[in-house]
Amino acid sequence: MSERNVKLLAIVGMSGSGKSVAVDYLTEKGYPKVYFGGMIYKEMKRRGVERTPDGESEKHFREMIRETEGKDWVVRQVIEEANDLIEAGQKRIVLDGVYSWTEYKILKHEYPGEVTFVAVVVPKALRHKRVAQRPDRPFNTEEIQERDRSEIENLEKGGPIAMADYYILNDGSVEDMHGQLDKILKEIEF
Repeated sequence: MSERNVKLLAIVGMSGSGKSVAVDYLTEKGYPKVYFGGMIYKEMKRRGVERTPDGESEKHFREMIRETEGKDWVVRQVIEEANDLIEAGQKRIVLDGVYSWTEYKILKHEYPGEVTFVAVVVPKALRHKRVAQRPDRPFNTEEIQERDRSEIENLEKGGPIAMADYYILNDGSVEDMHGQLDKILKEIEF
């Protein structure tokens, strides 16, 4: 435990794993969040890049910003926002959607002993089915397979999932997932 008693909980997982459900549950409990994707959306808006309904503009921008500004661009924005929350007195913060191995390493360095990674995992077929059925930006099988490939190859998303401190197997009910998350929160005194 750190001297300043700050704890960050980083939620990681593939698209459709249930990260947002986990984060929503935590924010309903009153924990503030810093959203990695939000950094992309803010910068797209600042640069006048429109978001397309199919998510393609976001995907291309996410990859472009990391190529042109550095693989650490998003996490630098996240750290700035998290540090602002800490300075404002927050002691427990949720980090929503770590994407890359670079981001994982930087967070571990920036917040030694203060950040815990929780991976939300689900069997691939069930995850793909959920993504196809979601009301906001559903993907067909080919699209989700391409997104998986892109996130693993271009964004190094597998590393943070593989190195997570805890895993939630999200193959049952939402209540079951919440129960697993509550158990982790208790264990790490979040």
